[in-house]
Amino acid sequence: MATRLLQSRNLLHNLRCFTRPLSSASASSSFTAVSPLNFTQKPEQQPPTATTAKPNSIFDIYDHQKLFALLSTSKLLRAAFNLHLAAIEPMVDLGTWVMNSRIMEVELTRDVVLGTVKHTFYEHFCAGESAAEAGKCIGKMNEAGLRAMLVYAVEHTNNKSECHQNLQGFLQTVQSVKSLPPSSVSFVIVKISAICPMSLLERVSDLLRWQQKDPSFNLPWKLNTFPIFSDCSPLYHTQQKPQPLTPEEETELQLGHDRLLKLCQECQDANVPLAVDAEDTLIQPAIDYMTYSSAILYNKHGNKPTVYNTMQAYLKDAKERLFLASKEAEKMKVPMGFKLVRGAYMSSETKFASSLGCESPIHNTIQDTHDCYNDCASFMLEQIANGSGAVVLATHNVESGQLAAAKAKELGINKENQKLEFAQLYGMSEALSFGLSNAGFNVSKYMPYGPVDMIIPYLLRRAEENRGFLSASNLDRQLMRKELNRRLKAAIF
Repeated sequence: MATRLLQSRNLLHNLRCFTRPLSSASASSSFTAVSPLNFTQKPEQQPPTATTAKPNSIFDIYDHQKLFALLSTSKLLRAAFNLHLAAIEPMVDLGTWVMNSRIMEVELTRDVVLGTVKHTFYEHFCAGESAAEAGKCIGKMNEAGLRAMLVYAVEHTNNKSECHQNLQGFLQTVQSVKSLPPSSVSFVIVKISAICPMSLLERVSDLLRWQQKDPSFNLPWKLNTFPIFSDCSPLYHTQQKPQPLTPEEETELQLGHDRLLKLCQECQDANVPLAVDAEDTLIQPAIDYMTYSSAILYNKHGNKPTVYNTMQAYLKDAKERLFLASKEAEKMKVPMGFKLVRGAYMSSETKFASSLGCESPIHNTIQDTHDCYNDCASFMLEQIANGSGAVVLATHNVESGQLAAAKAKELGINKENQKLEFAQLYGMSEALSFGLSNAGFNVSKYMPYGPVDMIIPYLLRRAEENRGFLSASNLDRQLMRKELNRRLKAAIF
């Protein structure tokens, strides 16, 4: 115990010394935007509006004419309308109730509901029903100066045949990238829970957690990997010593890993990186294990990583886990990429921890999450400047975008450096996306696609977790209204 405590103190000391925070007088801002993707808490200060005094920044998010210059008026109208609907929180409750009710068992009603959703929220937040439709959407996005993170939006299966079927969908996604203009797709995204049964991911995570508690606990199937836990990682999910994997489970784990390796190979052949999405902490250890063991195999060749893992900065142990994995990768001479997000499972994480009488793994305040995200971003930018690692800064938080952009410029990281990418969800934070792009950075939109009936549950889960941000998308709506008013006046006069 004393040794582990000493290691933890040394780690925190090293991390503080290694990373300079994302802050400077020129980059400081007078506001704190609502955290993207997960938080319902209200910020201590009001989010920015189009009439807010413009802070000194490396990019301008208030010039609506320049920001939306490449968007047609019809597209702008639809976007403003859909964002207005999404900002009405009861719409999320109503949508969830309808989609989970018996109404959807009636064919006529189901067709009407799906048709309505398809021509509103689906068209706004999704790239299409097929890879071909997504390709057309990506082409238009590319003309506007943005790239795509292409997401075949399936997740959470316990069916072995569905795992194989989902893999074929991901492989087709990679194949579709080959027919698109070079570099128009920055990443292909995968969720491990779509290609490996959820129940098995839970079992593997339990075993990995128990080995963290008891290092003598042997896992004969375990491959070489980077550190998955830090000394402060929550282990409450595993209350008692789990049984070893059965031979059948070991075989199924190997099949799941083989699916991931096949996808890695396809991405490497297509020259497009693969980013593995984070999921909830119940299964995240298994996801990290499979991702890191694959990265060790596929990131050795070339300067830019093929495989990226995702870190959720709303977790209290995120900063230490990022540092540990990055330093071990550097030690092994394996370039490692990370996608940095705030997190998308806050409600379920808090409820599960509370049900066990345990402290939530989520930071206690939204400001703690902001600080953690900015510290992790600063650390990764310094890694890139030193010739190690790569990062996707996925954020809707304007202040985080401004600070990271200023830090990147200070370190001499520009658009030619393919190891830095900013990202936002498709259909959201357009002002931030275009502002960063106009400032000379690579910017991608996270673009899910798939049949409407398959993707609607995915969207509802996202909407439920993101409702705080959707209701606070005030800046985009105001800027869109201003630009539409400007175009109307120009047409009349």
